[in-house]
This record gives sequence, C-alpha cells and structure tokens, in this order.
Amino acid sequence: MTSGLEHLSAWVITEGYIGMEVQATALSQALGLSPEVKRVTAPTLWPWLPVSLWPAPLYFARSKGASLDPPWPEILITCGRRSAAIAIAIRGESCKRGRPGTFTVHIQNPQVLSRRLDLVITPRHDLGNIRRYHEHGPNVITTLGSLHELEPRGLAVEAEKIRARFAHLPAPLVAVLVGGPSKTYRMGIDCMEMLGAGLRRLVGTSGCGLVVLTSRRTGEANTTALGSALEGTGAYFWDGEGENPYRGLLGLADGLVVTCDSVNMVSEAAASGKPVYVAMFDSSSKRIHAFHQEMQDTGHARVFAGEVDFGWTPAPLLETPRVAAEIGARYFAARGAAS
Repeated sequence: MTSGLEHLSAWVITEGYIGMEVQATALSQALGLSPEVKRVTAPTLWPWLPVSLWPAPLYFARSKGASLDPPWPEILITCGRRSAAIAIAIRGESCKRGRPGTFTVHIQNPQVLSRRLDLVITPRHDLGNIRRYHEHGPNVITTLGSLHELEPRGLAVEAEKIRARFAHLPAPLVAVLVGGPSKTYRMGIDCMEMLGAGLRRLVGTSGCGLVVLTSRRTGEANTTALGSALEGTGAYFWDGEGENPYRGLLGLADGLVVTCDSVNMVSEAAASGKPVYVAMFDSSSKRIHAFHQEMQDTGHARVFAGEVDFGWTPAPLLETPRVAAEIGARYFAARGAAS
C-alpha cells in the first residue's frame, strides 16, 4: 500500500547521529519518499538554550555548512531536539505569500509547543516531557518504541545470507545484543558479569548456542569481562571483521537477549517476532523504565533472568508503517486530495 506522497519533494534533517538518521530515513522510506538527507550542527552553546530561544537557526546552520536554501521541500522530516528549530524556521519561511508551505514532521520530543510543527511523532515514554511544554495536541502521534525499517520478511532474507556462517553453533540459537554505558545506564563490569551469569545458566539448561554482538559503546573492559564470564560456553563473539551480522541474526536467532540501554535496539529486536528478553540494569530514568514496562505489559518483551521460552511467539512490533499511514491521512486532510 502506498502513501500517496511518493511524488512530493522531501528533505530529512538530523544532527547526524546514526540513531536519529535511521529513524527519519526509515519513515521517509515507508512514505515512499526519496529525500535529500542533510545534517545540521548547532553552534556550541545552543544545546543549552530552549529551542524556542534559538536565534536565526537557518543562518547559523548555513554558517556550519548546511545547504538549506529554497526551493523548500514539500515534506520535511526531522529528528532530534536541535533539528526542531530548523523545521520551525523552514515551515515559517515556506509559508510566506499565502502558500501552505512545507509539511513538517518531527520525530522525538521537540521541546517546543507541538502546534509549531505540522506533526510530532514521539514515543509514549516521552509524553511526560511533551506535557512539560504545555500541550499534547491533536497533531502528536505516539509510538511504543522507535521507528526503523526492519520487519520479519526482510529479516528472513538477511538470515539466509548468514545461515552457513553460524551453522556450527548448537540450536536453539540465541543472539545477545550488548550496548554500553550512557547517561541513563552506568553498565560497568559488574553488569557484564551479571549478564554473563544469566547466559551461562541459559546454556546449561537449554544447550543453546550464543552469538554475542557488542557495540562501540560497550568498551574493551566490558567486552573482556563478558568474554571471561562466558568462557567455556562456546559463545561466538563477533570481532568486528567482515559484514555486521546484526540484521541477519535478528532473523536467524531463535531468541534474542538485549541490554536495556538502547530503546532503538530493543525496538528493532521486537520487530523480529522472536522471543525478546531484556537484560535490565539499575537506572534512575523514569522515561526509559516506562518504555520497558510498556514493552512487558504489551507482550513484546520480557525481563531476562537466565531463561528463554523458545515457544513464545510475540507479535512483531511494527510502528513505522502504522505511523506512515497516519501521516499520509493527516497530510491529505490538511492539504486536500488535490495535493
């Protein structure tokens, strides 16, 4: 099913962080758009200012090398707080002379009044922060997790590409996706030892094979600690050489164990329709706790405690096509079918 927006010109603007750009480009792909992707860096002190107080954001973005000049796109998708100021400025510039202007879609909490944009797409665990900015208006579309392009059929294709690569490991196969320390999670060596102990129990009771994928954020000390904790289990650690098997493993594995630090990683795992277990560590973030709690309440994930129910078949969490359909309907309601 098409969105009806395929013929429209589009831009994607982010701060350049991969987690943000993936969400924005995934949404544009679901809408059938072929956007220009632009990256904007805010001046050094601006991140400390409320978005509504940023002066002349287009001028300063251009001074940082961003190509932001007319003709303005018909649809603009932005992600991340800093790009919200750019979206608001482009919306204002493009609306001059009585034209409807650029239709702006912002992903995540923009930290400004939502009515200053055409649509805001935000995870439900961010709604508390949205309300801090005085409204949760009718132009706010909520999601459970983050947006991405993954879905079971595509993951099955990716699985076939790597099946022979991991055929030597015992079945059932468990992929372990490990993030790293963040503002929300300390995730030190003690966390890796706790995760390793749980995985050892799982291997002992199920005889499963383990494939461990660490990330750049994991760090050498944490990777070493987890490797020591899993010594003798036959766990395969991807060493970063060759093509990253991440997508293929989401399709190939019989179960997934994911660390709690990344909403994106848990959301992508939940798109697989495989059993998803989250290794939980201590955090002071009520927002992220709310996300994990809702994932459990809706049956998309469970807490990892050394066991995996390989017979559990949760429904895939596929937010991007749902959001894209809603955007198409909202666009034509606002601009008319003649657009």
